[in-house]
Parts: sequence; C-alpha cells; structure tokens
Amino acid sequence: MHFENNAEVIVRGIRLRYLDVGEGRPVVLIHGNGETHLIFDREIEQLTAAGYRVIAPDSRGHGESGPVQEFHYEDMAEDVYQLIQALQLRQPLYYGHSDGGIIGLLLEIRHPGTVCAMAISGTNLSPQGLKEDFLEDCRRQNMGSPNPLITLMLKEPQINPEQLRNIRIPVLVTVGENDLVRPEETDQITAHLPNATKVVLEGQDHGSYVVGSDIMGNMLIDFFSYENMN
Repeated sequence: MHFENNAEVIVRGIRLRYLDVGEGRPVVLIHGNGETHLIFDREIEQLTAAGYRVIAPDSRGHGESGPVQEFHYEDMAEDVYQLIQALQLRQPLYYGHSDGGIIGLLLEIRHPGTVCAMAISGTNLSPQGLKEDFLEDCRRQNMGSPNPLITLMLKEPQINPEQLRNIRIPVLVTVGENDLVRPEETDQITAHLPNATKVVLEGQDHGSYVVGSDIMGNMLIDFFSYENMN
C-alpha cells in the first residue's frame, strides 16, 4: 500500500511520509531497520478489514521520508510522538517490529500514556541483546565504509531494564523461536514490564511471521480486541 499525495508531515525538520487508511480506532505501525511501511502490507489489510484506522509511517531516513546523516532511536521515538500529536491521535494502539519495538518502548518511557496498548516483536534493549553471530556479521559489513543503519544497531539502544517498570500499559511481546534476539533478552523485557505477555512463535525467525504472513495480524487483532474490552 502506498501513500496518498498529502500523507506527510514535517516533524522536527524531517519530512515524514505515512500511510493513513481505514476507519475506526487508530493503530500506529512502526517498521524495523532498513525497512519501510510496506513490510506491513498484510497486517494493514487485516487491521483495516477488522475496523481499525492504520497509520504507518516510513521512519526518518527510510523509504519516502526525509534523509538523515545518522540515526538514533531517541530521535525516531520523538518523531513518532510528534506524528501522533500532529494527527491528534488520542492514545492510539501501537505495534512495532524490531527497531519499531525499541522505538515504542522509548516512546512510552519518554512520554508515558501516549499509547494505550502496545505490541512489540523481536525487540532488544541493547546491542548485547542480539545474538553474537548477527553482531559479528554487522561488524563485518561495517568495515571500511560504515553504514549508518548498521552503526545504529551496533551502538544502540541503551535502555536500562529498570526503565521498563514505568510502562504501565499492556504490552504483547513476541519473538520468533529462531530470532536474532537472544531468548534471555526477551525474558528480561517481559520480566521488567509490569503488564506484559510473552509469545514465542515456534519455527519462526525475526520477520517470517510479520512480513507477508497472517500470523502477526491475527495476533494484533486478538490483542487489540481484548484491550478494547477492558
């Protein structure tokens, strides 16, 4: 699904392009590193069919949004907060995949209560929360001519697990059985969030149940429907 011509907003000097489709309770979808909103094509179809309004931006420096020289998760989290304010969304639902999960946690740490319920997939609190073979591959790729997006993953985030205790909203934490996130990292996130539910998806990797799959969309609809009832 592609943007309409007017689906953009200037946030902190950066042009953010976003998809805004459907009617009903708003859901903000945030993609991962090096991706765009297009990874959520299937989830967007499912959510809009289920009666939700979906807002899915391309993060700064990604897709059709404005370029940047370097990346920081704190900047991306603030972008999402400002986008929510600009669109006058009142406590939307939120789903973030990979980097989108990191951004969601930072959003609620910095601006508590901005969203009313959150789902995150394949999320880490620090680079050490990723498996060593993945980190080593990133280091190899970054030799010689560093890629700012790879540099981001090697240096950030740096979230103290204790900061998660202030996130009071319901959080669905999902991870693939064969994810690039260490299992103990997902356990740590779930343990420190006061109102979290963890789901490990058997046979899935970091994005196999998200991109072009019905699995995550069905989980989101179930989770968000439950939160709507409570």
